Amino acid sequence: MTDHDVAQDPDERRLSTREAADRLGVKPETVYAYVSRGQLTSRRESGGRGSTFDAREVDALARRGGRREPSGAGSELAVRTGITLIDRDHCYFRGVDTSELAAHHSYEEVAEWLWTGEMRRGIRFTAPHDALTAARRAVDALPAHTGPMDRLQVAVIAAAAADPLRFDLSERAVLDTARTLIPTLVAALPRRAAGRPPARAGAGEAGAGEAGAGQGSAGHAGPGEAAAELGAGGQGAAELGAAEKPAPELGAEDGPLAPRLWSRLTSEPADPPSLRVLDAALVLLIDHDLAASTLAVRVAASARAHPYAIVSAGFGALDGALHGAASGLAHRMLLEVLDRGSAAAVVADHLRAGRRVPGLGHPLYPGEDPRARALFALLEDVPRARPALQAARDVITTTARHKEWHANVDLALAVLTVATGMPAEAGETIFAVARTAGWIAHALEEYDEPPLRMRPSGQYSGPRPPQPLP
Repeated sequence: MTDHDVAQDPDERRLSTREAADRLGVKPETVYAYVSRGQLTSRRESGGRGSTFDAREVDALARRGGRREPSGAGSELAVRTGITLIDRDHCYFRGVDTSELAAHHSYEEVAEWLWTGEMRRGIRFTAPHDALTAARRAVDALPAHTGPMDRLQVAVIAAAAADPLRFDLSERAVLDTARTLIPTLVAALPRRAAGRPPARAGAGEAGAGEAGAGQGSAGHAGPGEAAAELGAGGQGAAELGAAEKPAPELGAEDGPLAPRLWSRLTSEPADPPSLRVLDAALVLLIDHDLAASTLAVRVAASARAHPYAIVSAGFGALDGALHGAASGLAHRMLLEVLDRGSAAAVVADHLRAGRRVPGLGHPLYPGEDPRARALFALLEDVPRARPALQAARDVITTTARHKEWHANVDLALAVLTVATGMPAEAGETIFAVARTAGWIAHALEEYDEPPLRMRPSGQYSGPRPPQPLP
């Protein structure tokens, strides 16, 4: 009797190695690799048929994302995820257009929805005292010239050390950690609000509503009414007016996250349109499929690292020159364009040196990055952004004469950071804080998968043994 005989119980259906490989879309050698990693179990059949596999177990592995080959150069590692889809110059979180999410919901609301599936209007994330104290002490001990990425990496380690329950990987515990870690990272950064200039004329309600100087470690200076639209739990919906709630003090630890982050990025006063851009940027940057930092996070989560450790893994990859630093390059380019009065010479310098023009082109988008498109639209409502916005457009049109490169989100971030007096590294800081929510979402997915599944097989390319003893 063979496995295909109708008399066999379908619940006991066994597959040959070749049949299992076909179902998984991999080579037979990879099936045995799954067995060695504990992802599949095999059984030797009498009669010389060789190893066989439970069909249900094979199908379950295929549903979890087992269809991947550890293969050669130019191939991709594919991991099933229900978080982000990038399709036809659009980006979606759980099937919802990210630009629409950014237009109608705050960063905290979208993060909570991405983690739990529940949209909780007006939700706030608050840093716990012990974690925040530990993070601030560690960050304050760093040299004065320390950059924000280094400060964030130290802050997450200090916050982890202050949490003795960090190894609890239950969904509830991970969510509690996520809701407190993100505001802890923001609050651990030094503020830039001291000695800020007065509100500019024409800043609207931000001018008369500014709060006074900070009060102790939790008091943050800045305009009070500028954060009002975010205080209602969404920055773009017309139905959420600024008068619905009392305006929180800019940077207050129980207020919206965007104003808190603003006070760490610039000493310039905030106005509602600028805060809307910052909050939208946070939403749009929450996730972007399996970027390098996100893959690092999933590998760490596969090894059952705790949430602080997976964020540390993400920061490590993000700190690379080819990942998080791109917005800083675009920032410096826009400053040079503004200084020289034209993009032509600046673009020519980059092309002559064989360098890509910063802020242009993205391998996942044939056309314009939808995140850049959404931010540019919001920046139109920020009067002080007009010179930087025009400089960015000049770069785009000048480069288009030679290369078909479209704007990406780094260029839009650079317009925001240049226009609001933020330093060049501010874009990377925004990116890191925003992406932390996405990393947590990916960790939650990976914690539901078999442990240590993110273990590709190496392809040895060294000398064949035996070799003489050195």
